[in-house]
Amino acid sequence: MVRSRVIPALLLHGVGLVKTVGFEKPKYVGDPRNAVKIFNEKMVDELVLLDIAATPEKRSPRFALVEEIVSEAFMPVAYGGGIRSVEDASSMIARGVEKIIVGSHAVRNPAFIKELTSRLGSQSVIICLDVKYTKPEGYRLYTDSGRKSTRLKPADFAREAQALGAGEIMVNSIDRDGTMVGYDLELIRAVSETISVPLIACGGAGSLLDIKAVVREGGASAAAAGSLFVFHGRYRSILISYPQPHQLDEVLPS
Repeated sequence: MVRSRVIPALLLHGVGLVKTVGFEKPKYVGDPRNAVKIFNEKMVDELVLLDIAATPEKRSPRFALVEEIVSEAFMPVAYGGGIRSVEDASSMIARGVEKIIVGSHAVRNPAFIKELTSRLGSQSVIICLDVKYTKPEGYRLYTDSGRKSTRLKPADFAREAQALGAGEIMVNSIDRDGTMVGYDLELIRAVSETISVPLIACGGAGSLLDIKAVVREGGASAAAAGSLFVFHGRYRSILISYPQPHQLDEVLPS
């Protein structure tokens, strides 16, 4: 059987890579082309590339930049950020992106999910749910890079997205983003138990044990991480890394 996927998640802001904490205070961590080249050498199976400024800035994706980044990648790349039409998505696919990630626009316009999957196929569409916990409401979806709240519950919308044809669901914890304290297992479990398509967990990974937990206890099909693969040590110095195959075999079911 195939081992659960472990996916570096790279955040674009302008033309550089950044890392955030709680979706705020982006810290520059390097050039995206160089990062991809390093991940090539480390034989990463898959990458997620998210332009975190496109939707808040109400602009289209940086197509030329993404094409340049993807051209350096030896692995499949999933892209999200600013996708608001089937034409945007199709253009990204034509430029070498394998999967399209849609968040805010899909939450505001669920019918868009059906449009995308009808044109591109379910296997090419990932719906990203940015989630925050507040009292007394509990878990709720947020849009526009965590700036706008909704009344939607993540598990409910995940079911709807699946019914509309989404091939994968990505659940991103705003509260855990960049903290490296572990995934929100309660959140991931609540969504994974309601869907049958693969779930990608994101937000909070600080070690391989966290990845093990989110797969075995949370029910995630894949674990995405940012800080874990770009920072090193207590002072969070920038050092791109990725586990060796034998390290992943030790912690992940196959």
